Amino acid sequence: MPTPTQPPVKILVIEDQTVMRENLVTLLEFEGFQVSGAHNGCTGVEKAKASPPDLIVCDVMMPDLDGYGVLEQLRQHPATRQVLFIFLSAKGDRADIRAGMNLGADDYLVKPVSHPELLEAIAARLERQRVLELQRDFSPDFSSAQPLERLGLTKREADVLYWVAQGKGNRDTGVLLEMSEATVKRHLLHVFQKLGVETRTAAALRAIEILSQPNRNALAG
Repeated sequence: MPTPTQPPVKILVIEDQTVMRENLVTLLEFEGFQVSGAHNGCTGVEKAKASPPDLIVCDVMMPDLDGYGVLEQLRQHPATRQVLFIFLSAKGDRADIRAGMNLGADDYLVKPVSHPELLEAIAARLERQRVLELQRDFSPDFSSAQPLERLGLTKREADVLYWVAQGKGNRDTGVLLEMSEATVKRHLLHVFQKLGVETRTAAALRAIEILSQPNRNALAG
């Protein structure tokens, strides 16, 4: 959820099924987001261009203009090119997921999706965006996780933090490191405790600082 000192994150829900759209809007509003809805792809594109949101949750199978068409149009428009985009669809074949990701989607969730899963996906995308913004102020070297062990972390904890610093969520980190999502969360909790931080962003910033030091020293020399 956004903090009181930050403006609320703007989310646009594009879904042609009225009940599902209203449920998603209500859920996200309850979590503190500023939410608007669109009942079809064409309306969604118009709304997004008129007032670009921070993130879009979009169904795939819709009449007239499907989710793929929505994403394609928004990626071609300067004001919406970088908007975070999550597909929400009953089409869960690998080919469908690959097609959505190849178009530039940030995530692809298969219906029926639980509320925690949706909220975690949104949080992961927003987190990745914040980490990318942090990286613009530094020059991190992501060739190895080993420098992170200087923070007092075990090798596996350093590996987890290494991917978190690159904006990966728990699920993606688990896949990359061949460990369960629960194990990733346990390692991340240890990382927080050892670094004395409470958020992924704070941990990522500390990692980016460490991974940027060789570059800074090279420039200084």
